[in-house]
Amino acid sequence: MNAHTKNFTIGFIGGGNMASSIIGGLVPNIVQSQSIYVFDPNADQMEKLSSDFNINTCSSNSELVQKSDVLVLAVKPQVMATVLTPIAQIILDKQSLVISIAAGINCDLIQQIIINATHVKNINTAVIRVMPNTPALVKSGASGMYANQSVSTEQKDIAQTLMSAVGSAFWVEKEQDIDAVTALSGSGPAYFMLFVKSLIESAEQAGLPSDIAKQLAIDTCAGSAKLMQSSEHSIEQLIKNVTSPKGTTEQALLSFQNDKLANIIDKAFQSALKRSEELGVELSKTI
Repeated sequence: MNAHTKNFTIGFIGGGNMASSIIGGLVPNIVQSQSIYVFDPNADQMEKLSSDFNINTCSSNSELVQKSDVLVLAVKPQVMATVLTPIAQIILDKQSLVISIAAGINCDLIQQIIINATHVKNINTAVIRVMPNTPALVKSGASGMYANQSVSTEQKDIAQTLMSAVGSAFWVEKEQDIDAVTALSGSGPAYFMLFVKSLIESAEQAGLPSDIAKQLAIDTCAGSAKLMQSSEHSIEQLIKNVTSPKGTTEQALLSFQNDKLANIIDKAFQSALKRSEELGVELSKTI
């Protein structure tokens, strides 16, 4: 067990895919199963988590917060106020570390919900905002994290341990950068999956059997990612290494260039970034 987590209990409000992924990454090598608690309105989901990982289940969010030092909010952003309001006083009393993986909910918004619920204006709740992504399901996630000023170095270490258990995790200095993280790694898996899907369809149209086309495309994607991770060369150089003059790759890259692929990607990225920013504004109006 990590030195920074051995004295802490961790509670998950919400037991969906992302919570399950993090728990699966933690147990048993990082955190002992009996140091983890979960509550989810879906009793079947809680029972599955308990059966799979031998963790503790709770009968309510209030019970969970009472038993947990670190609170992971793995709920939809639209229900954040509904979830937090009844437990706000307990969070204050216990001085809990709050880790939120809900998109669009910034640290100040979480603070404001707690203030509205407790009528205590001068609060210093330690809040860490995390944007994970779905490859965390196979322990290959990429997460961006931001900590407010109330978070201690030890608490940051705890969050780092949690998210590193399911992939890579990086800190950003400005909370607004989480919107860029959302557009990059948060939404990014869908971009790559769409590209692979299109490659498969083109190969099928060229006559390759569907199963072979799918496996070749997926293996090529996975292999390229591993090569970029392990190579000492830049991505630009790796592209050149595949591209022979007047060869097949060159023709495909020229086609991408003529169709302004870089502009298409940037436009999509900016659209995701804008929507992430809008979500935060929309949710703040409901509090």
